[in-house]
Amino acid sequence: MPTYTPKASEISRTWYVVDAEGLVLGRLATEVARILRGKHKPTFAPHIDTGDHVVIINADKVVLTSDKASKKMVYRHSGYPGGIREQTYADLLAKKPEEAVRRTIRGMIPKTRLGRAQIKKLKIYAAPTHPHAAQAPQALELDHARSRA
Repeated sequence: MPTYTPKASEISRTWYVVDAEGLVLGRLATEVARILRGKHKPTFAPHIDTGDHVVIINADKVVLTSDKASKKMVYRHSGYPGGIREQTYADLLAKKPEEAVRRTIRGMIPKTRLGRAQIKKLKIYAAPTHPHAAQAPQALELDHARSRA
């Protein structure tokens, strides 16, 4: 029996809304990356983008456990010698919470053309509102990602 490979016409994509208020960043990121890749579907294939769209709201209310917010660093480089910049996750969450969540999820997705296509299906908003109501997104509950504190 040959291995099943989904065709592009057979892939159905749904939209999910995740409320990140009070969720632990890493646990949120693993579940969202799983949905973006399509691993929750029985038709998953590692070489085809079978994932769904995810809208994250309240990204500014995400939490980090322990004191990772002040100890964990975020690095970026300008491309010039000596151009490395670092800042803590607490600073990044205060200034650009969408970028902090996006970077965390991006780290869990393949660094290939396929991964770039998958990350485009992620929409992140710091506010509780989003402009994607026309797609009729479903609410996605991630209770196990809630903070235990």
